[in-house]
Amino acid sequence: MTKKDRAKFVLQRLDFLYPETPIPLNHYSHYTLLISVLLSAQCTDERVNKVTPSLFSEADTPSSMAKMTVSDIQKIIRPCGLSPQKAKAIRSLSKILHEQHEGEVPRTFEELEALPGVGHKTASVVMSQAFGVSAFPVDTHIHRLAQRWGLSNGKNVTQTERDLKRLFPERSWNKLHLQIIFYGRAHCTARRCDGRVCDICRSLYPDRKRPKKTKRS
Repeated sequence: MTKKDRAKFVLQRLDFLYPETPIPLNHYSHYTLLISVLLSAQCTDERVNKVTPSLFSEADTPSSMAKMTVSDIQKIIRPCGLSPQKAKAIRSLSKILHEQHEGEVPRTFEELEALPGVGHKTASVVMSQAFGVSAFPVDTHIHRLAQRWGLSNGKNVTQTERDLKRLFPERSWNKLHLQIIFYGRAHCTARRCDGRVCDICRSLYPDRKRPKKTKRS
């Protein structure tokens, strides 16, 4: 099976398993999505969804969040981990949005990635899920599955993103990155599958004898 054949199989299988891809982070505006995605770094979506109602009840716009102290924000978001850095970033970016963007979340990668605490992956999620711009956000889970499925040998998420964009049609990117995440959480986790256990791994590599180790830079 060639790499293109594997990509075609993955796309067809995931379309069958996940015809609908609801955004897993609860939000009700572009701004609350941005904050939720920022909080999700090294934290589960489930935990973020438990924390954000309390945070957004206090402040759910850039202007109201900018009025909060870093300490008050940190107290609320502490369960998400990395709370000192995230609290500073949330207040700083909120101030920038209020003062420089008329309280609106910018619609370009360049402007988003210039905000405190917003890297390429976070910007990609916002661009794809908020604005419908074609993007392929790659986190550590997608990075792991792409290697298990023989779709990338990338040592980092940047290279993996490039490889996946070459393999899959652009029209599929926004939906596919969520489909891979859903499948990875349910069937191909770091502990429950080593490249030889789940349905897709076994279908793509039925003769694989050894665990597939994830390359990391």
